[in-house]
Amino acid sequence: MNYNDKTEVLNFDDVIMRPNKKDKKVFLLRVLPILLIPILFVLTIISTHSLRLVIIPINYVIYVLLSLFIYLFILGLFTIKKKKNKLAKKKKLRKILCIIFVSIYVICCSTGLFLLYGPYDNFRSWFISTSMSTMSHQYICKWFYSDEEIANVLSKNYIIEINEETDTSLIDMEKEEYKNKYEKQILNRKKDQDYKIIKLEVNGQRAYLAAIYDPSKVKVAVSSNVGRTGQYATKMASDNKAILAVNGGGFANAPGDTTGGRPTGVTISNGKVITDNTYSSDAQSGGLIGMTTDNKLVLIKNATASKAKKMNVRDGVSWGPFLIVNGKKSFIKGNGGWGYAARTAIGQRQDGIILLLVVDSNSTRTKGASMTDLTEIMGNYGAVNAANLDGGTSSVMVLPKKEALKYINSCDKDYCYINDPVDSSLKHKTRGIASTVIVTK
Repeated sequence: MNYNDKTEVLNFDDVIMRPNKKDKKVFLLRVLPILLIPILFVLTIISTHSLRLVIIPINYVIYVLLSLFIYLFILGLFTIKKKKNKLAKKKKLRKILCIIFVSIYVICCSTGLFLLYGPYDNFRSWFISTSMSTMSHQYICKWFYSDEEIANVLSKNYIIEINEETDTSLIDMEKEEYKNKYEKQILNRKKDQDYKIIKLEVNGQRAYLAAIYDPSKVKVAVSSNVGRTGQYATKMASDNKAILAVNGGGFANAPGDTTGGRPTGVTISNGKVITDNTYSSDAQSGGLIGMTTDNKLVLIKNATASKAKKMNVRDGVSWGPFLIVNGKKSFIKGNGGWGYAARTAIGQRQDGIILLLVVDSNSTRTKGASMTDLTEIMGNYGAVNAANLDGGTSSVMVLPKKEALKYINSCDKDYCYINDPVDSSLKHKTRGIASTVIVTK
C-alpha cells in the first residue's frame, strides 16, 4: 500500500506494521492508550483493595500513567483526523479484526473486575474461601483483597465443630438393617464381599463412596521415606498389598523437597507413632482421625501421641474439620470457609462399616465438594462419626488394576486411580503425599 496525504487511512495494522512519522503520533495518542488504559484501570482498582500485588510506590506510578494515557487518548480524539477514502475489502477486514480484539480485551478486563469486586459475592466467596483453605496458595486472594475483606467473607463461611469426645459405645457391629435407600445401597452386597463402591455425583463432578465392611482392615500407611519425601498413593498401596486406598492426613514439604513427605500432627501406623507434632496449616479445626484396637473410628481434638495411645488408637492421621461427632453434625455457614474442591472424607456407621469418600474437582477448580456436601453425604449414608481428610491434588482412590477395570482412569504399574485428580498445574495427575488410609486383605 502507498501512503500519501490524500489516501492515508489510519488503523492498527498500518500503525504497528508500517510505522512512519505520522503513524508514531497515532500510535502514541490512539493505539497505546487503548491497550494500556484498561489494564492500568484494573491495577488501579486492585490497588484500592489490596497493596500486596500492586505495592507502594508502584500504585502511585500506575495512577500517574493512567491519568497520562487518558489525557493522551482524549488529545488524540481532537488532534487526529482521518481522511475519507474508499477502503478495500481486505483493509476493512483488518479494521474489523482490530475492533474485535480491542472489544474482547476490554470485556475481559471488565469481567475480571466485575467478578472480583462486583455486587454479587458468589465468586468472591468461592475465591477467598478456596484460596485461604490451601496450604500454600493463600497469597493469591491476598493479592486482590485486603485482610478486612478476607475476614468479612470468612465470617460468612465457616464451620463450628461438635465439641465432644467420640462415644465409641454408639457403634454396634452386630446391628444391620435397612432404614432407607442409602442403607440398602450400603448393605445389599454379596456374601464375603470386602467392600462396595457406590458412584455418586456432587455438583456435577464424579464421586466414589467405598463401604468397607470389616473395619479391622482399615489402617494407615506412610511413605517409605516419611519425614523427607512423599510417595504416590499407588506406591503405598502396592507396598502394603492394599485392596483399596485413599489419601490420608495433612502434610508439609520437608526442606528442599516438594513431594509432601512430612505428616502434620499425630500420625500412627500399625501401633507405631510416626509423628507427634503440633504443626498444621489447619490448626483451628480437626485433629486426630484414628482407628482403635477394637476397630472404632475416633476423632480427637488437641491430640497428642500419648492421648491417642491411652484411647487405644492403632492407626491414625491428623486433619479436619470434623464433620459429624456422635451423630451430631457440625454447624456449617455458607460453604464452611473451605470453598469447593476435590475432597476426601472418612466416616463410620453405627454398624461399624467404614465409609471412604472421594469427590473430584474440575480443571478450573471451581467445582467439587464443600464441607456441607461432605457432611450431607456422610449423614445420608449413616455415619455416626465423620471427618474431612486432605483434599485438592491429594484426593485419590486407588484399586488394584484387576479390580479397577470398570472405573479405570489412570494406572501406575499394578494399581489405578479410579477418580480423576487434578494437580496445581491443572494437569490430570496426582502428587506425592505422606500418608494413606488403606484397606488390607
